[in-house]
Amino acid sequence: MDARIIEILQANGRISNAEVARQVDMAPSAVLERIRKLETRGIIQGYAARLAPEALGLGLLAFVFVRADERVGDESAGQRLAAIPEVLEVHHVAGEDCYLVKLRAEGTEALGRILRESFGAIPQVRTTRTTIVLSSVKESMMLPMPATVSEETPV
Repeated sequence: MDARIIEILQANGRISNAEVARQVDMAPSAVLERIRKLETRGIIQGYAARLAPEALGLGLLAFVFVRADERVGDESAGQRLAAIPEVLEVHHVAGEDCYLVKLRAEGTEALGRILRESFGAIPQVRTTRTTIVLSSVKESMMLPMPATVSEETPV
């Protein structure tokens, strides 16, 4: 039942508690209690509005592979990358690169400025390799649901 509630909330975070209850055939009070438990356990981490990047003038999507000079366990470069306003995601990765960064910018000129001025200001950043997205086939925050979500489901 928790998995079904999570699926409903992922599809529409603004859905009313009463509507969730109707869809899962439960009492609204029981659904509210389940949602609160999912929030307390950290499975539901928050609710957010999805914005159209193009409408905000941020039509360019890029992925930047970053090599950094850091000691094992030191993620200070990653923290500094994460603090850049245009950066949406920072992932510490295995392989030749240290970080994979997803960012949005107004265009190529703005991207160049971000790479020079923001990434370049981080002393540990050694090199970057950028891939510009031409079009997106799928971009989603919805996670696939396991068969069951139980009290033992890791957070």
